[in-house]
Amino acid sequence: MSEGLRLMAVHAHPDDESSKGAATTAKCVAAGASVMVVSCTGGERGDILNEKLKNDPQILRDIAQVRRNEMKAAQEVLGVEHTWLGFVDSGLPEGDPLPPLPAGCFALEDLDVTTEALVRVVREWRPHVMTTYDEKGGYPHPDHIMTHVVAMSAFEAAGDPTRYPHAGEPWQPLKIYYNEGWSKDRLTAVHEAMVAEGLESPYADWLANWKPRRSGRVTTRIECAEYFEVRDRALLAHATQVDPDGFWFQVPRELQQRVWPVEEFELAVSYVPVDLPEDDLFAGLGSVAEADAAATSGALEMVYDGRLAPDDEEKFDPAERVEHPNEQVEGNED
Repeated sequence: MSEGLRLMAVHAHPDDESSKGAATTAKCVAAGASVMVVSCTGGERGDILNEKLKNDPQILRDIAQVRRNEMKAAQEVLGVEHTWLGFVDSGLPEGDPLPPLPAGCFALEDLDVTTEALVRVVREWRPHVMTTYDEKGGYPHPDHIMTHVVAMSAFEAAGDPTRYPHAGEPWQPLKIYYNEGWSKDRLTAVHEAMVAEGLESPYADWLANWKPRRSGRVTTRIECAEYFEVRDRALLAHATQVDPDGFWFQVPRELQQRVWPVEEFELAVSYVPVDLPEDDLFAGLGSVAEADAAATSGALEMVYDGRLAPDDEEKFDPAERVEHPNEQVEGNED
């Protein structure tokens, strides 16, 4: 059904595309869809997380180019198109009190500037569906939070002929989703399966200290277990960020495929009718011709708004978050 349709995944750093929704991406490509990955920053401030590479002189000399090379390799594994939005990694501030963000970084850019940059890409590439992070960035990294803000702003602006008229012909993507990664249900299922098989679970401490992040909900589950191998190869392409002997690969792939064979998403906005729950990001779009006509009609009305109300967003307290291993491969906390 997805043949010829177009999906744009908007991410903060190189490697995010391989740790969030990568098996779904690979499945879409295999089904004939086109996928564009947008990296908002180059991951220039990323630490080297793979212990085996920490003293490599070439990496130390030019980490920015290394990250670009890794992204190219991951792109080829996933079979996607890719573009750099061109902004500078903000780094992950650490300390108490937190230090100020570096001048000129993505998280401090004017929203009008960042929105215009992404609107240009949207109008040129013309995605039918977009994915990005939730209101909290998936976790409170400044670049991830900014990526959410910019992606939602561009989603709203791209179809409006009065917004950035110099940036291309209007094009309204029809749906936008948030990536859902490390849910408590997923962690619990995998943890219990590991324990039942007499294996040491990497999730024990994490679950013991679990605190909720936000009150959103999963609307869409994509069966994609057969593409976990592609996902893993894409992750390993980011060699400075992912240790092949580290956390990511402590759970046997066969167990993951059996216990949790899906990737999850949260539908934020749709301009086409929805029937929840879904098992397809392109559900409701119809043919490519129908989706193209809708995206250029200029007469769309929102039919679904799953975004959290501001009072729900405010329930999240970053000070109460539990750091998890996903935060070690995000492109510069990394």
